[in-house]
Amino acid sequence: MGRAAQARRRAGIRIFPFRRSKPVTTLKHPAHDLPAQLDGFRVEIDADRQRADIVLARPPFNIVSMPQRDQLRLVFEALDEDARVRVIVLRAEGEHFSSGGDIKGFLEASPEHVSKLAWNIAAPARCAKPVIAAARGYCFGVGFEISLACDFRVVSETAQYALPEQKLGQIPGSGGSARLQKMVGITRTKDIVMRSRRIGARQAYDWGVATEVVPDGELEAATDRLVAELLTFSPLAQRTAKKLLNDTEDASLSASIELEGHCYSRLRSSDDFREGVEAFHGKRAPKFRGS
Repeated sequence: MGRAAQARRRAGIRIFPFRRSKPVTTLKHPAHDLPAQLDGFRVEIDADRQRADIVLARPPFNIVSMPQRDQLRLVFEALDEDARVRVIVLRAEGEHFSSGGDIKGFLEASPEHVSKLAWNIAAPARCAKPVIAAARGYCFGVGFEISLACDFRVVSETAQYALPEQKLGQIPGSGGSARLQKMVGITRTKDIVMRSRRIGARQAYDWGVATEVVPDGELEAATDRLVAELLTFSPLAQRTAKKLLNDTEDASLSASIELEGHCYSRLRSSDDFREGVEAFHGKRAPKFRGS
């Protein structure tokens, strides 16, 4: 018996022979079973354009049901892992993005289920890829909240934003008031939340809520242009920028600058950065690979 074995024996340590376990069943994301049973929306993937569209499809008001919230989260997570997709667009059928959630569903849902609403609706923010919300008409309640969780909000001139929960004796429950306050400040947020006040597209743009406002007939074209623009950048740099900005939203200035420096340093060694520098000096368009 060697010294190491004697030491283990004195210490009471026993080494058991390795036994090969049975093969593990291949794990599958729950979203893989969703396409045949999506509740109130559909998913369209255009691999050639590296784009996925999540389309709210319960017109005329595209009310979001309780099961739909869970499914939307799963779909965002699945698309985040889909190598065919670089950019995700959240849009809707008809003249309204969404008038909000299924009010009756709130009374039927358990407190535990309701407590997860904000986590589901935050799925666009957690997604590493750029997410665009394209909206016209009503964008109320959970429709507004999930839009706020997206990276870009392109709206038509017909768009109206509102968090009307006060009229039901409630408050926003999926991150709406918290995200809005970060964007527009406490005074404007109180005006919107505590008075259930609607704001139009132009005001939303002036306040920094909407990224771009276009005539109603140009919403799709404006969304297409933004998707095409985002595809010209390094996917690695975009993922890094999104995570950095999200992670430092509540951080101090010094901590934010420190983290930004670390992210910058990591990208310095990337293939995409080298390609970007060489393309710049070669006076040609870069061909980024995301590595």
